[in-house]
Amino acid sequence: MTIETGVIRRISLFLEMIKFSHTIFALPFALTGALMAAGGLPSLRQIFWIMVAMTGARTAAMGLNRLIDASIDAQNPRTSGRAIPSGLVGRGTTAGFIISATLLLLVAAWRLNPLCLALAPVAIFFLFLYSYCKRFTSLAHVVLGVCLGAAPVGAWIAVRGEISLPPVLLGSAVLCWVAGFDVLYALQDIDFDRKAGLHSIPVAFGVKGSLWIARGLHFAMLLILLSLHLSMGLGIFFMLGITASAILLFYEHWLLRGGDLEKLDAAFFAMNGYISVIIFVASAAEFILRGVR
Repeated sequence: MTIETGVIRRISLFLEMIKFSHTIFALPFALTGALMAAGGLPSLRQIFWIMVAMTGARTAAMGLNRLIDASIDAQNPRTSGRAIPSGLVGRGTTAGFIISATLLLLVAAWRLNPLCLALAPVAIFFLFLYSYCKRFTSLAHVVLGVCLGAAPVGAWIAVRGEISLPPVLLGSAVLCWVAGFDVLYALQDIDFDRKAGLHSIPVAFGVKGSLWIARGLHFAMLLILLSLHLSMGLGIFFMLGITASAILLFYEHWLLRGGDLEKLDAAFFAMNGYISVIIFVASAAEFILRGVR
């Protein structure tokens, strides 16, 4: 194996380890925040650096999570085959990727505007905090929601250099959405987490209680999106996006009715990936096709 092949293989293994493809959950909402801030298309420069910042933040966050949780993952039958516990990726290599991704985030924030750079350490703190939350609180799902909900807020700040109500509403909707589907995702580890002394909403409230909490969070998401629709005077396209998201969320919870976790992959990955893209497309239609300002 050549040096080049070895490097490419390490990068490929790392990207698979951090589930880089799951960027689809947060990136569309970040771009939605940028569209709303610009009242249309932001500049190509802004779009580029927003995407660089998102890539850096997402990579650093997942890398930290995999590194910090490596010993726990090794004990969990569901996660013992992950790259670090199985020895496919070393801790030093992972740390190197995390440092590089964090520097990428800071450079992107610096290139956007002073407020982005000033707030970047706050974002990094919450990314770091999330990986430890399950050791002392059941609210890890909410902290994850805060991390992803910061994406549209950060994108708005990247474009305007200030913060106002619309990005806070959009970020709050993302927070509820993420916390809700993370509660569902955590259901598959409920037995292991109990034995290991880890905290989560499923551990605290059981399967039935967790399903209702997730439903409540997703209902709150829809209400917040409706508030955003009204506060910004948005039109039919955004309302169609909310309606489509509501249908997908209903279907997601219908799949998991009674705690049937066999359909978790379809509910978690497919439905939520569609929702983020739908809201972005609906926003693009509002701000580009209708010219909302």
